[in-house]
Amino acid sequence: MNFYILTLFPEMVMGGLTTSIIGRAVQAGFLHIEAINIRDYSANKHQKVDDYPYGGGAGMLMQAQPVYDAWQAVAGRIGKKPRCVYVTPQGKTFTQKDAKDFAAEEDLILLCGHYEGIDARVLDEIVTDYMSIGDYVLTGGELPAMVMVDAISRMVPGVLGNQESGSFESFEGNLLEYPQYSRPEEWNGRKVPPILLSGHHKNIEAWRRQQSILLTQQRRPDLLEQADLTEEEWGWLKGIGVRKT
Repeated sequence: MNFYILTLFPEMVMGGLTTSIIGRAVQAGFLHIEAINIRDYSANKHQKVDDYPYGGGAGMLMQAQPVYDAWQAVAGRIGKKPRCVYVTPQGKTFTQKDAKDFAAEEDLILLCGHYEGIDARVLDEIVTDYMSIGDYVLTGGELPAMVMVDAISRMVPGVLGNQESGSFESFEGNLLEYPQYSRPEEWNGRKVPPILLSGHHKNIEAWRRQQSILLTQQRRPDLLEQADLTEEEWGWLKGIGVRKT
């Protein structure tokens, strides 16, 4: 999969995406990640890409033309208009489902804003998806773009050494991941649940499923209504005092 990140700070983006699992996936050829410096497409000799907004207001606005030219350079190189994601607090909240959806793309552009945002005309021209990583404001789009690249990359075949790691984790079926334990068997007076030492894989999977449901109910009850639960599992929850809203 190919990621093209349009940014004013390419060093920041690449510095965070060339290590650990993502960095190894790039080296192995499963991913291509490229940061395109929007300033390189400025017509201003000082590489200025911002100006005052019409109508007044605080702050500066990124101009349309440098952003469009940077986007067009990528689209022209790959021979098509790829999906383009603008990371903004005004966007839809990014979820695991979105990560899977984006991972099906061969090419994906992520556009990082700065200052008070980007001229709306170029957004209307090139953006296909508006995404947010939460209801708060950051100084720029680079960190959200890096978060999204990381989450999406995990869904790309070959990126994770053990593909089950990407399939059985938090938010699968709108459930949080079950608790995990490693050696030693006892730590600070706390023991590993005996079921995990039993070697009975069917019982272990049943226990893990139950724990996922319980954790979701305790920590993210908002997810439970959309969780993929059986009638038997809803009956079990009802038995411990949990009701559908």
